[in-house]
Amino acid sequence: MLLRPLLRRAAAAAAASSGGARATALPDPPAALASLLLASRSYAKAKGGGKPASSTSNRGKVRAKDPRGGASADDADGDEFAAGGAGDDLDAEFELPTDPLPPTYDPALDVGPGGRPLFAFTDTFGSFAHRNANVYVDFTLDEWNAMLPEGLPAGMMKEFQETRRCAVMVRKSFLDLRDNFRRIVDPAVTTNLKDIKKKIVLDGPRSCGKSIALAMLVHWARTEGWLVFYVPQGKDWTHGGFFYRNTYSDFFDTPIQAAKILQDFLKYNETRLLQLPCQIFEPIPLGEGAGVGKMKGADTVEMPEGSTLYDLIQTGITHTHASVGVVVRLRKELSLVKDVPVLFAIDQYNSWFTFSEFQEPVTVRSCRPIHAKELTMVNAYRSMLHNDMMVGAFSHSTAVGKLRQELPDVPSDARLMFPRYTLEEAETVCHYYMRQKIIRRESFSEEKWKKIYYLSNGNGSEMRWLAAFV
Repeated sequence: MLLRPLLRRAAAAAAASSGGARATALPDPPAALASLLLASRSYAKAKGGGKPASSTSNRGKVRAKDPRGGASADDADGDEFAAGGAGDDLDAEFELPTDPLPPTYDPALDVGPGGRPLFAFTDTFGSFAHRNANVYVDFTLDEWNAMLPEGLPAGMMKEFQETRRCAVMVRKSFLDLRDNFRRIVDPAVTTNLKDIKKKIVLDGPRSCGKSIALAMLVHWARTEGWLVFYVPQGKDWTHGGFFYRNTYSDFFDTPIQAAKILQDFLKYNETRLLQLPCQIFEPIPLGEGAGVGKMKGADTVEMPEGSTLYDLIQTGITHTHASVGVVVRLRKELSLVKDVPVLFAIDQYNSWFTFSEFQEPVTVRSCRPIHAKELTMVNAYRSMLHNDMMVGAFSHSTAVGKLRQELPDVPSDARLMFPRYTLEEAETVCHYYMRQKIIRRESFSEEKWKKIYYLSNGNGSEMRWLAAFV
Protein backbone atom coordinates (compact mmCIF):
# COMPACT_ATOMS: atom_id res chain seq x y z
CA MET A 1 0.00 0.00 0.00
CA LEU A 2 1.54 3.35 -1.04
CA LEU A 3 0.06 5.27 1.88
CA ARG A 4 1.81 3.26 4.55
CA PRO A 5 5.41 4.32 3.67
CA LEU A 6 4.34 7.98 3.70
CA LEU A 7 2.71 7.65 7.10
CA ARG A 8 5.68 5.74 8.48
CA ARG A 9 8.09 8.47 7.34
CA ALA A 10 5.90 11.02 9.09
CA ALA A 11 5.87 8.89 12.22
CA ALA A 12 9.66 8.56 12.07
CA ALA A 13 10.09 12.31 11.77
CA ALA A 14 7.77 12.90 14.71
CA ALA A 15 9.66 10.34 16.76
CA ALA A 16 12.98 12.01 15.93
CA SER A 17 11.71 15.38 17.12
CA SER A 18 10.36 13.96 20.37
CA GLY A 19 13.37 11.80 21.08
CA GLY A 20 11.95 8.41 20.26
CA ALA A 21 8.85 6.33 20.85
CA ARG A 22 7.98 3.26 22.75
CA ALA A 23 6.76 0.08 21.12
CA THR A 24 4.70 -2.37 23.09
CA ALA A 25 4.03 -5.88 21.87
CA LEU A 26 0.51 -6.91 22.66
CA PRO A 27 -1.10 -10.30 22.14
CA ASP A 28 -3.24 -10.71 19.09
CA PRO A 29 -7.02 -10.54 19.61
CA PRO A 30 -8.56 -13.93 20.43
CA ALA A 31 -9.83 -16.04 17.58
CA ALA A 32 -13.32 -16.08 19.04
CA LEU A 33 -14.92 -12.66 18.75
CA ALA A 34 -17.58 -13.34 21.35
CA SER A 35 -15.64 -11.62 24.14
CA LEU A 36 -15.41 -8.45 22.08
CA LEU A 37 -18.88 -8.53 20.59
CA LEU A 38 -21.13 -9.73 23.40
CA ALA A 39 -24.38 -7.85 23.88
CA SER A 40 -23.72 -5.48 21.00
CA ARG A 41 -27.42 -4.90 20.34
CA SER A 42 -28.30 -4.71 24.00
CA TYR A 43 -25.54 -2.16 24.55
CA ALA A 44 -26.86 -0.01 21.74
CA LYS A 45 -30.38 -0.22 23.14
CA ALA A 46 -29.18 0.46 26.68
CA LYS A 47 -30.67 -2.81 27.89
CA GLY A 48 -27.39 -4.29 29.11
CA GLY A 49 -24.93 -3.15 31.68
CA GLY A 50 -22.62 -6.05 32.27
CA LYS A 51 -19.10 -5.35 33.31
CA PRO A 52 -16.79 -5.57 30.30
CA ALA A 53 -13.74 -7.75 30.29
CA SER A 54 -10.62 -5.83 31.26
CA SER A 55 -7.88 -5.30 28.75
CA THR A 56 -5.18 -2.78 28.03
CA SER A 57 -5.70 -0.09 25.43
CA ASN A 58 -3.05 0.26 22.79
CA ARG A 59 -4.44 3.21 20.87
CA GLY A 60 -1.74 5.43 19.50
CA LYS A 61 1.05 2.92 20.03
CA VAL A 62 3.18 1.26 17.41
CA ARG A 63 4.06 -2.40 17.28
CA ALA A 64 7.32 -3.14 15.52
CA LYS A 65 7.81 -6.62 14.10
CA ASP A 66 11.13 -8.36 13.77
CA PRO A 67 12.24 -9.71 10.35
CA ARG A 68 10.81 -13.11 11.24
CA GLY A 69 7.31 -11.62 11.38
CA GLY A 70 6.72 -11.71 15.14
CA ALA A 71 6.94 -8.99 17.73
CA SER A 72 10.53 -8.54 18.86
CA ALA A 73 11.52 -9.33 22.43
CA ASP A 74 13.06 -5.89 22.92
CA ASP A 75 9.82 -4.23 21.95
CA ALA A 76 7.90 -6.52 24.26
CA ASP A 77 10.08 -5.33 27.14
CA GLY A 78 9.32 -1.72 26.28
CA ASP A 79 12.83 -0.76 25.06
CA GLU A 80 13.06 2.40 23.02
CA PHE A 81 14.00 2.22 19.39
CA ALA A 82 15.64 4.86 17.25
CA ALA A 83 13.64 7.01 14.88
CA GLY A 84 15.64 5.76 11.93
CA GLY A 85 14.81 2.15 12.77
CA ALA A 86 11.13 2.99 13.01
CA GLY A 87 11.19 4.55 9.58
CA ASP A 88 13.01 1.64 8.01
CA ASP A 89 10.74 -1.03 9.52
CA LEU A 90 8.27 -1.76 6.76
CA ASP A 91 6.24 -4.07 8.99
CA ALA A 92 5.33 -1.44 11.58
CA GLU A 93 1.60 -1.27 12.13
CA PHE A 94 -0.70 1.13 13.91
CA GLU A 95 -2.70 -0.79 16.48
CA LEU A 96 -6.45 -0.34 16.73
CA PRO A 97 -8.03 -0.14 20.20
CA THR A 98 -9.21 -3.41 21.69
CA ASP A 99 -10.79 -2.21 24.94
CA PRO A 100 -14.46 -3.21 25.26
CA LEU A 101 -16.82 -0.27 25.07
CA PRO A 102 -18.01 1.17 28.40
CA PRO A 103 -21.31 -0.21 29.71
CA THR A 104 -22.68 3.26 30.42
CA TYR A 105 -24.98 4.20 27.58
CA ASP A 106 -24.98 7.76 26.30
CA PRO A 107 -27.50 8.35 23.49
CA ALA A 108 -25.75 11.61 22.63
CA LEU A 109 -22.91 9.56 21.16
CA ASP A 110 -25.14 7.82 18.59
CA VAL A 111 -25.31 10.89 16.36
CA GLY A 112 -24.41 10.80 12.71
CA PRO A 113 -23.77 13.55 10.18
CA GLY A 114 -26.04 16.56 10.48
CA GLY A 115 -27.39 15.37 13.82
CA ARG A 116 -29.16 12.38 12.22
CA PRO A 117 -29.38 9.09 14.13
CA LEU A 118 -26.39 6.86 13.53
CA PHE A 119 -28.27 3.60 14.25
CA ALA A 120 -31.63 2.21 13.20
CA PHE A 121 -32.93 -0.40 15.63
CA THR A 122 -34.72 -3.01 13.55
CA ASP A 123 -34.66 -6.75 13.03
CA THR A 124 -34.80 -6.70 9.24
CA PHE A 125 -33.44 -4.82 6.27
CA GLY A 126 -36.85 -4.88 4.63
CA SER A 127 -38.18 -1.71 6.25
CA PHE A 128 -35.62 0.67 4.76
CA ALA A 129 -36.39 3.13 1.99
CA HIS A 130 -33.73 5.02 0.05
CA ARG A 131 -34.34 8.13 2.14
CA ASN A 132 -33.37 6.11 5.22
CA ALA A 133 -30.04 4.93 3.83
CA ASN A 134 -26.62 5.55 5.36
CA VAL A 135 -27.47 4.34 8.85
CA TYR A 136 -26.12 1.36 10.75
CA VAL A 137 -28.12 -1.69 11.80
CA ASP A 138 -26.86 -3.44 14.90
CA PHE A 139 -27.06 -7.21 15.47
CA THR A 140 -25.27 -9.48 17.87
CA LEU A 141 -22.82 -12.04 16.55
CA ASP A 142 -25.21 -14.81 17.63
CA GLU A 143 -27.98 -13.24 15.57
CA TRP A 144 -25.76 -13.08 12.51
CA ASN A 145 -24.68 -16.69 12.96
CA ALA A 146 -28.29 -17.78 13.41
CA MET A 147 -29.36 -16.17 10.12
CA LEU A 148 -26.23 -17.15 8.17
CA PRO A 149 -25.02 -20.42 9.74
CA GLU A 150 -23.07 -21.26 6.57
CA GLY A 151 -20.53 -18.63 7.61
CA LEU A 152 -19.87 -14.90 7.40
CA PRO A 153 -17.57 -13.21 4.87
CA ALA A 154 -14.02 -12.63 6.05
CA GLY A 155 -14.27 -8.90 5.39
CA MET A 156 -17.39 -8.64 7.54
CA MET A 157 -15.76 -10.54 10.40
CA LYS A 158 -12.71 -8.26 10.24
CA GLU A 159 -14.96 -5.20 10.37
CA PHE A 160 -16.75 -6.62 13.41
CA GLN A 161 -13.49 -7.38 15.18
CA GLU A 162 -11.82 -4.04 14.60
CA THR A 163 -14.88 -1.94 15.38
CA ARG A 164 -15.92 -4.20 18.29
CA ARG A 165 -19.53 -4.13 17.14
CA CYS A 166 -21.57 -6.30 14.77
CA ALA A 167 -23.14 -3.42 12.86
CA VAL A 168 -23.40 -2.90 9.10
CA MET A 169 -24.32 0.21 7.15
CA VAL A 170 -27.39 0.16 4.92
CA ARG A 171 -26.18 1.65 1.64
CA LYS A 172 -28.25 2.78 -1.32
CA SER A 173 -26.41 0.27 -3.51
CA PHE A 174 -27.63 -2.52 -1.24
CA LEU A 175 -31.20 -1.19 -1.32
CA ASP A 176 -31.08 -1.23 -5.13
CA LEU A 177 -29.97 -4.86 -5.02
CA ARG A 178 -32.70 -5.76 -2.53
CA ASP A 179 -35.41 -3.94 -4.46
CA ASN A 180 -34.39 -5.69 -7.67
CA PHE A 181 -35.23 -9.13 -6.29
CA ARG A 182 -38.19 -7.85 -4.28
CA ARG A 183 -39.74 -6.52 -7.48
CA ILE A 184 -39.34 -9.92 -9.17
CA VAL A 185 -41.38 -11.63 -6.46
CA ASP A 186 -43.87 -8.79 -6.01
CA PRO A 187 -44.28 -6.73 -9.21
CA ALA A 188 -46.58 -4.33 -7.37
CA VAL A 189 -43.62 -2.96 -5.39
CA THR A 190 -42.53 0.42 -6.69
CA THR A 191 -38.79 0.97 -7.12
CA ASN A 192 -36.47 3.45 -8.75
CA LEU A 193 -34.98 0.72 -10.93
CA LYS A 194 -35.57 0.69 -14.66
CA ASP A 195 -34.27 -2.79 -15.43
CA ILE A 196 -35.07 -5.82 -13.29
CA LYS A 197 -32.62 -8.73 -13.49
CA LYS A 198 -33.07 -12.27 -12.25
CA LYS A 199 -29.35 -12.94 -12.57
CA ILE A 200 -26.73 -10.54 -11.20
CA VAL A 201 -22.97 -10.77 -10.86
CA LEU A 202 -21.60 -8.23 -8.38
CA ASP A 203 -18.26 -6.89 -9.54
CA GLY A 204 -16.20 -3.93 -8.43
CA PRO A 205 -12.97 -2.90 -6.73
CA ARG A 206 -11.56 -4.84 -3.84
CA SER A 207 -13.09 -4.04 -0.42
CA CYS A 208 -16.01 -2.10 -1.88
CA GLY A 209 -18.57 -4.19 0.06
CA LYS A 210 -19.72 -6.86 -2.41
CA SER A 211 -19.58 -9.78 0.04
CA ILE A 212 -21.19 -7.80 2.85
CA ALA A 213 -24.01 -6.68 0.54
CA LEU A 214 -24.57 -10.30 -0.50
CA ALA A 215 -24.70 -11.43 3.14
CA MET A 216 -27.18 -8.66 3.92
CA LEU A 217 -29.30 -9.73 0.94
CA VAL A 218 -29.38 -13.31 2.24
CA HIS A 219 -30.32 -12.03 5.70
CA TRP A 220 -33.18 -9.98 4.27
CA ALA A 221 -34.44 -12.78 2.03
CA ARG A 222 -34.56 -15.25 4.89
CA THR A 223 -36.47 -12.83 7.12
CA GLU A 224 -38.95 -12.59 4.24
CA GLY A 225 -39.39 -16.36 4.29
CA TRP A 226 -37.41 -17.13 1.13
CA LEU A 227 -35.46 -20.34 0.58
CA VAL A 228 -31.85 -19.25 0.03
CA PHE A 229 -29.00 -21.48 -1.13
CA TYR A 230 -26.07 -19.46 0.24
CA VAL A 231 -22.42 -20.23 -0.50
CA PRO A 232 -20.21 -17.79 1.46
CA GLN A 233 -16.95 -19.26 0.13
CA GLY A 234 -17.26 -20.53 -3.42
CA LYS A 235 -13.54 -21.25 -3.51
CA ASP A 236 -14.08 -24.11 -1.07
CA TRP A 237 -15.90 -25.94 -3.87
CA THR A 238 -12.71 -26.05 -5.93
CA HIS A 239 -9.99 -26.27 -3.27
CA GLY A 240 -9.24 -28.92 -0.66
CA GLY A 241 -10.52 -32.43 -0.07
CA PHE A 242 -10.44 -35.39 -2.47
CA PHE A 243 -11.56 -35.65 -6.07
CA TYR A 244 -12.58 -38.68 -8.08
CA ARG A 245 -13.31 -38.98 -11.78
CA ASN A 246 -16.92 -39.97 -12.39
CA THR A 247 -16.92 -42.66 -15.06
CA TYR A 248 -20.50 -41.82 -16.11
CA SER A 249 -20.24 -38.05 -16.57
CA ASP A 250 -16.45 -37.75 -17.04
CA PHE A 251 -16.48 -34.94 -14.47
CA PHE A 252 -14.69 -34.95 -11.12
CA ASP A 253 -16.60 -35.59 -7.88
CA THR A 254 -15.68 -33.96 -4.57
CA PRO A 255 -17.67 -35.90 -1.93
CA ILE A 256 -16.17 -34.17 1.12
CA GLN A 257 -17.25 -30.73 -0.09
CA ALA A 258 -20.64 -32.14 -1.10
CA ALA A 259 -21.39 -33.44 2.39
CA LYS A 260 -20.47 -30.09 3.95
CA ILE A 261 -22.63 -28.20 1.45
CA LEU A 262 -25.64 -30.31 2.35
CA GLN A 263 -25.03 -29.93 6.07
CA ASP A 264 -24.73 -26.14 5.75
CA PHE A 265 -27.89 -25.85 3.66
CA LEU A 266 -29.81 -27.85 6.24
CA LYS A 267 -28.80 -25.67 9.19
CA TYR A 268 -31.19 -22.80 8.52
CA ASN A 269 -33.66 -24.36 6.07
CA GLU A 270 -34.54 -27.62 7.84
CA THR A 271 -38.10 -26.62 8.76
CA ARG A 272 -38.89 -25.44 5.24
CA LEU A 273 -37.31 -28.49 3.58
CA LEU A 274 -39.49 -30.81 5.65
CA GLN A 275 -42.51 -29.25 3.93
CA LEU A 276 -41.25 -29.42 0.34
CA PRO A 277 -41.80 -32.75 -1.47
CA CYS A 278 -39.39 -34.23 -3.99
CA GLN A 279 -40.62 -33.85 -7.57
CA ILE A 280 -37.94 -35.85 -9.38
CA PHE A 281 -37.74 -39.60 -8.76
CA GLU A 282 -35.17 -40.65 -11.31
CA PRO A 283 -32.30 -42.74 -9.90
CA ILE A 284 -29.42 -40.75 -8.40
CA PRO A 285 -26.02 -41.98 -9.65
CA LEU A 286 -23.54 -43.12 -7.04
CA GLY A 287 -19.90 -42.14 -7.19
CA GLU A 288 -16.85 -42.95 -5.17
CA GLY A 289 -17.09 -42.32 -1.45
CA ALA A 290 -14.53 -40.25 0.40
CA GLY A 291 -11.70 -42.68 1.03
CA VAL A 292 -13.85 -45.82 0.64
CA GLY A 293 -13.99 -46.31 -3.13
CA LYS A 294 -17.07 -47.35 -5.09
CA MET A 295 -20.05 -49.16 -3.64
CA LYS A 296 -20.19 -52.78 -4.69
CA GLY A 297 -23.39 -54.09 -6.21
CA ALA A 298 -25.10 -50.71 -6.72
CA ASP A 299 -24.69 -47.84 -9.18
CA THR A 300 -27.74 -45.73 -8.29
CA VAL A 301 -30.09 -44.94 -5.44
CA GLU A 302 -33.77 -43.97 -5.69
CA MET A 303 -35.81 -41.77 -3.41
CA PRO A 304 -39.11 -43.41 -2.34
CA GLU A 305 -42.47 -41.85 -3.11
CA GLY A 306 -43.49 -39.21 -0.58
CA SER A 307 -39.91 -38.15 0.18
CA THR A 308 -39.19 -34.52 1.04
CA LEU A 309 -36.18 -32.41 0.20
CA TYR A 310 -35.08 -32.97 3.79
CA ASP A 311 -35.02 -36.72 3.15
CA LEU A 312 -33.05 -36.15 -0.04
CA ILE A 313 -30.40 -34.12 1.78
CA GLN A 314 -30.17 -36.64 4.61
CA THR A 315 -29.48 -39.32 2.02
CA GLY A 316 -26.48 -37.36 0.74
CA ILE A 317 -25.19 -36.68 4.26
CA THR A 318 -25.43 -40.25 5.52
CA HIS A 319 -24.18 -41.97 2.33
CA THR A 320 -20.89 -40.55 1.06
CA HIS A 321 -21.29 -42.34 -2.29
CA ALA A 322 -24.48 -40.35 -2.99
CA SER A 323 -23.38 -36.94 -1.67
CA VAL A 324 -22.32 -35.43 -4.99
CA GLY A 325 -25.33 -36.85 -6.84
CA VAL A 326 -27.67 -35.42 -4.18
CA VAL A 327 -26.12 -31.95 -4.48
CA VAL A 328 -26.70 -32.05 -8.24
CA ARG A 329 -30.27 -33.36 -7.78
CA LEU A 330 -30.94 -30.64 -5.19
CA ARG A 331 -30.14 -27.98 -7.79
CA LYS A 332 -32.82 -29.41 -10.10
CA GLU A 333 -35.34 -29.79 -7.28
CA LEU A 334 -34.92 -26.19 -6.13
CA SER A 335 -35.68 -24.98 -9.66
CA LEU A 336 -39.08 -26.69 -9.42
CA VAL A 337 -40.09 -25.14 -6.08
CA LYS A 338 -43.02 -22.76 -6.56
CA ASP A 339 -44.44 -22.47 -3.03
CA VAL A 340 -41.71 -20.11 -1.84
CA PRO A 341 -39.20 -17.82 -3.61
CA VAL A 342 -35.83 -19.48 -4.13
CA LEU A 343 -32.58 -17.52 -4.36
CA PHE A 344 -29.09 -18.80 -5.15
CA ALA A 345 -26.42 -16.56 -3.59
CA ILE A 346 -22.79 -17.44 -4.39
CA ASP A 347 -19.84 -15.51 -2.97
CA GLN A 348 -16.38 -15.85 -4.56
CA TYR A 349 -18.26 -16.68 -7.75
CA ASN A 350 -15.22 -15.91 -9.90
CA SER A 351 -13.38 -18.93 -8.44
CA TRP A 352 -15.76 -21.12 -10.46
CA PHE A 353 -14.30 -19.87 -13.75
CA THR A 354 -10.62 -20.66 -13.13
CA PHE A 355 -8.43 -23.68 -12.55
CA SER A 356 -8.81 -25.47 -9.25
CA GLU A 357 -5.97 -26.68 -7.08
CA PHE A 358 -6.63 -30.29 -8.13
CA GLN A 359 -4.25 -32.10 -10.46
CA GLU A 360 -5.24 -35.09 -12.56
CA PRO A 361 -2.40 -37.60 -12.96
CA VAL A 362 -1.77 -38.15 -16.66
CA THR A 363 1.47 -40.09 -16.47
CA VAL A 364 3.84 -40.98 -13.70
CA ARG A 365 5.90 -37.86 -14.35
CA SER A 366 3.27 -35.33 -15.39
CA CYS A 367 -0.16 -34.08 -14.39
CA ARG A 368 -2.87 -31.94 -15.90
CA PRO A 369 -4.53 -29.02 -14.08
CA ILE A 370 -8.28 -29.37 -13.67
CA HIS A 371 -10.57 -26.47 -14.54
CA ALA A 372 -13.41 -25.66 -12.15
CA LYS A 373 -15.94 -26.39 -14.89
CA GLU A 374 -14.79 -30.03 -14.83
CA LEU A 375 -16.03 -30.45 -11.26
CA THR A 376 -19.47 -32.02 -11.07
CA MET A 377 -21.01 -29.66 -8.52
CA VAL A 378 -19.56 -26.47 -10.01
CA ASN A 379 -20.82 -27.51 -13.43
CA ALA A 380 -24.33 -27.97 -11.98
CA TYR A 381 -24.52 -24.64 -10.12
CA ARG A 382 -22.35 -22.22 -12.09
CA SER A 383 -24.63 -21.54 -15.05
CA MET A 384 -26.98 -18.56 -15.01
CA LEU A 385 -28.79 -19.65 -18.18
CA HIS A 386 -32.00 -20.55 -16.38
CA ASN A 387 -35.09 -18.86 -15.00
CA ASP A 388 -34.08 -18.90 -11.32
CA MET A 389 -33.07 -15.93 -9.21
CA MET A 390 -29.32 -16.00 -8.74
CA VAL A 391 -26.69 -13.52 -7.57
CA GLY A 392 -22.95 -14.09 -7.50
CA ALA A 393 -20.27 -11.85 -6.02
CA PHE A 394 -16.72 -11.64 -7.29
CA SER A 395 -13.98 -11.70 -4.65
CA HIS A 396 -10.74 -10.04 -5.68
CA SER A 397 -9.02 -11.20 -2.49
CA THR A 398 -9.07 -14.89 -3.48
CA ALA A 399 -6.21 -14.47 -5.97
CA VAL A 400 -7.90 -16.35 -8.79
CA GLY A 401 -6.78 -13.93 -11.48
CA LYS A 402 -8.65 -11.60 -13.79
CA LEU A 403 -11.52 -12.88 -15.92
CA ARG A 404 -12.67 -11.74 -19.31
CA GLN A 405 -15.71 -9.53 -19.55
CA GLU A 406 -17.93 -12.18 -21.14
CA LEU A 407 -18.17 -15.33 -19.04
CA PRO A 408 -19.50 -18.68 -20.24
CA ASP A 409 -23.05 -19.49 -19.15
CA VAL A 410 -23.54 -15.95 -17.80
CA PRO A 411 -25.81 -13.38 -19.50
CA SER A 412 -23.88 -10.46 -20.95
CA ASP A 413 -25.92 -7.92 -18.99
CA ALA A 414 -25.67 -9.71 -15.64
CA ARG A 415 -22.55 -7.95 -14.38
CA LEU A 416 -23.27 -5.09 -11.98
CA MET A 417 -20.45 -2.80 -10.83
CA PHE A 418 -20.69 -2.29 -7.07
CA PRO A 419 -19.38 1.15 -6.03
CA ARG A 420 -16.94 2.25 -3.37
CA TYR A 421 -18.15 4.52 -0.59
CA THR A 422 -19.60 7.82 -1.72
CA LEU A 423 -18.65 11.01 0.12
CA GLU A 424 -21.92 10.91 2.04
CA GLU A 425 -21.41 7.27 3.03
CA ALA A 426 -17.81 7.96 4.06
CA GLU A 427 -18.98 10.69 6.41
CA THR A 428 -21.34 8.25 8.12
CA VAL A 429 -18.59 5.63 8.33
CA CYS A 430 -16.19 8.07 10.00
CA HIS A 431 -18.87 9.10 12.52
CA TYR A 432 -19.36 5.41 13.29
CA TYR A 433 -15.62 4.92 13.77
CA MET A 434 -15.60 7.91 16.10
CA ARG A 435 -18.51 6.33 17.98
CA GLN A 436 -16.50 3.13 18.33
CA LYS A 437 -13.41 5.10 19.46
CA ILE A 438 -11.29 4.18 16.48
CA ILE A 439 -11.15 7.91 15.76
CA ARG A 440 -10.55 10.17 18.76
CA ARG A 441 -13.45 12.55 19.21
CA GLU A 442 -11.24 15.49 20.11
CA SER A 443 -9.33 15.04 16.84
CA PHE A 444 -12.35 14.57 14.57
CA SER A 445 -13.07 17.24 11.97
CA GLU A 446 -14.58 17.52 8.51
CA GLU A 447 -11.18 18.20 7.01
CA LYS A 448 -9.68 15.03 8.51
CA TRP A 449 -12.44 12.61 7.57
CA LYS A 450 -12.39 13.96 4.01
CA LYS A 451 -8.64 13.35 3.91
CA ILE A 452 -9.31 9.75 4.89
CA TYR A 453 -11.88 9.44 2.12
CA TYR A 454 -9.73 10.92 -0.63
CA LEU A 455 -6.56 9.10 0.41
CA SER A 456 -8.37 5.75 0.34
CA ASN A 457 -10.53 6.59 -2.69
CA GLY A 458 -13.54 5.29 -0.77
CA ASN A 459 -12.00 1.86 -0.13
CA GLY A 460 -13.63 0.39 3.00
CA SER A 461 -10.69 -1.48 4.52
CA GLU A 462 -8.25 1.36 3.81
CA MET A 463 -10.58 3.88 5.44
CA ARG A 464 -10.74 1.73 8.55
CA TRP A 465 -6.94 1.45 8.60
CA LEU A 466 -6.39 5.18 8.11
CA ALA A 467 -8.99 6.14 10.73
CA ALA A 468 -6.66 5.10 13.55
CA PHE A 469 -4.21 7.85 12.54
CA VAL A 470 -6.68 10.70 13.02
